[in-house]
Amino acid sequence: MSTIIDVNAHMHTPYSFSAFSGIDQALDMAIEEGVGVVGINDFYSMEGYSDWKSGCEKRHLCPIMGIEFISLNSEDQAAGLRVNDPNNPGRTYISGKGLAYPVILKGREASLLKEVREESNAQVEKMCAKLNAHLDTVGAGFNLDFNKIVSELTKGSVRERHLAKALRMAIEARFKEGLERAAAYERIFGGAPLKSAQDNVAAVENEIRSKLLKSGGAAFVPEDPKAFLPMETVCEIIKAAGGIPTYPFLADNAKGEFTDFEGDLQKAADTLKKRGFNSVEFITTRNTTKVLEEYSGYLQDEGFTVTFGSEHNTPALEPIKLRTSDHPDGLSEKLRITNFRGACKVVAHQSGLDSIDAGEEIIMKSLNK
Repeated sequence: MSTIIDVNAHMHTPYSFSAFSGIDQALDMAIEEGVGVVGINDFYSMEGYSDWKSGCEKRHLCPIMGIEFISLNSEDQAAGLRVNDPNNPGRTYISGKGLAYPVILKGREASLLKEVREESNAQVEKMCAKLNAHLDTVGAGFNLDFNKIVSELTKGSVRERHLAKALRMAIEARFKEGLERAAAYERIFGGAPLKSAQDNVAAVENEIRSKLLKSGGAAFVPEDPKAFLPMETVCEIIKAAGGIPTYPFLADNAKGEFTDFEGDLQKAADTLKKRGFNSVEFITTRNTTKVLEEYSGYLQDEGFTVTFGSEHNTPALEPIKLRTSDHPDGLSEKLRITNFRGACKVVAHQSGLDSIDAGEEIIMKSLNK
């Protein structure tokens, strides 16, 4: 490889929940920051693919088509094993990389995807109803309209972050003065004051989510098991859509801790292979450079395709160009090479090919149109 292109292979858009106002903003930021290969990776949705592909073509970017699921592995759950959800044993996030476009998913797999998305939306609708009951109890003076949230704040897939955003917007619209807003938050939070600065939108929404929508919060609704397909079924859907089942590693958190599944890297790699995975990914801001180099290098040597992304699945609008938790200026050269090699393999797969060289050629043609 004579040239290394910067890649961000995992970004959410408003087709699930995103920091971006739209696909154009995400792709414009990629251009501004010199990122040439960009991956859309929404929860339960491929509906953004058309806009993503046309937007990439217009800007001479190379697209990667992805998707994300939350699955359940009953064996890990029975063993109390935390996989890549640090709080829920057995619950496992899975991405698909290099899905076909135009979309080819149909039949049983398409129906399963539709059903799990509808179940996810239904869970958030129940949460909205419970939040409205809480607003009535504390005398907030307003309610949230779930249908309006869906039509105005989403592209059809609604998540609890949309509720947090809608509540923050409703409070700002109803209470214009800072002291009035502070009092409203305190009343809604059951007497606890808002800790975040009111003008820090991302922090406020995260605090709403933490205090009201998560376990122990007044509007928390446990997720129905029907919202989680078995891991094997998720992999079948991804393959039927033309994609590569991909395991997202958490690796080290801010305290240097690892989940039960990921702490023993050799064992994790062996288990993933047995489960049919040959592709993994990392959200780089979670990890130190040392750990990311160690984990990604080891997995690459074990034969896994390795890619990196930023996620952008929170209200905080962060850079597209990737960085680690301890190197805010960007990835090391070793990590950039690993990421580009992985992207080349995914892009090749997406085009019905299987070599790094073929993927690199496709990427360079996309950038030089």
